[in-house]
Amino acid sequence: MSIQIRAAIARGTLFGFAGISILALLPLIVRNHFAGGPITYGALLTAFGIGAFSAGLAAGHLRRLLSQDRLIAIASVACAVCCFVLPLTSSIWCAALALAVGGAGWLLTWTGVDISVQLSSPRWVVGRTLSIYYALSSGGMAVGSWVWGAIAQNFALTTAFLAAAMVLLLTAGVAFLLPIELWEEMDHEACSFVAPPLALDLQPRSGPIVVKVDYVIGERHLDAFLECMREQRRIQSRAGARNWTLQRNLQIPALWTEAFKTPTWTDYLRLNHRLTAADKELGNRLTALHGGGRPPEAVLSIERATGSVNSCNQPIRSSRP
Repeated sequence: MSIQIRAAIARGTLFGFAGISILALLPLIVRNHFAGGPITYGALLTAFGIGAFSAGLAAGHLRRLLSQDRLIAIASVACAVCCFVLPLTSSIWCAALALAVGGAGWLLTWTGVDISVQLSSPRWVVGRTLSIYYALSSGGMAVGSWVWGAIAQNFALTTAFLAAAMVLLLTAGVAFLLPIELWEEMDHEACSFVAPPLALDLQPRSGPIVVKVDYVIGERHLDAFLECMREQRRIQSRAGARNWTLQRNLQIPALWTEAFKTPTWTDYLRLNHRLTAADKELGNRLTALHGGGRPPEAVLSIERATGSVNSCNQPIRSSRP
């Protein structure tokens, strides 16, 4: 549900799909273009590694000069240049220089995307986010290796490299549609949350918990309110809310109700602890649009099965095992 994470994963997957062509097809370049063997292949691979090593040393300085998003885009262009040069040159030295440029772009892209995914992930879900990212980026490289090999076999090696270069340029252009914006450190700091007092004695696994928040919204604030609620749905769903809905009262049109569920009381507490300072800012905006006499407050309920043997006036310890 995070735009920043989705953008980083999509661009990493696309780069892996196209960028792997350099390493996957390099043995064919050595054999077909240079009539070389293991020594030539090792020398060219060394040039690729030297470029990556040099980029690693300069990465800190480059990130001070350029934004992470722009640096990743330029690195994709560097790999595209490598793909253009390799099938068209007859000089080993020129190929080695192109591979050094490609190695630099390779390292800067992967380190940049890795950093973006990690810094854009809240601490409570960073492991799961990284596993999804690595699975998709590795899958992109696996698919790309097969695709570029198939193109080289059925058409020509030059065609495969030029097609990969075009996809790498497309990857750089995707930066305009899917920019990677790093969160500030304060955005990750969870806001303090104190559980509201309850009249019923709930257990950690009691649930489902139903949360409803009423808003009184005038017609002149309606567009701004709906825009905020679209963002609110994304934030709450990302934190763990289920079955999120927005309802408008048919008898009192100015009354709007946000409703969602969590499976258990523990899940409700976790949801609120996952909200960050940046997420809470949206709540302040909604409060400013609210026209009621009191700020909007969450009303908590627990779903009850109609066949429950507990009477309505007795405390509920757990409605679900």
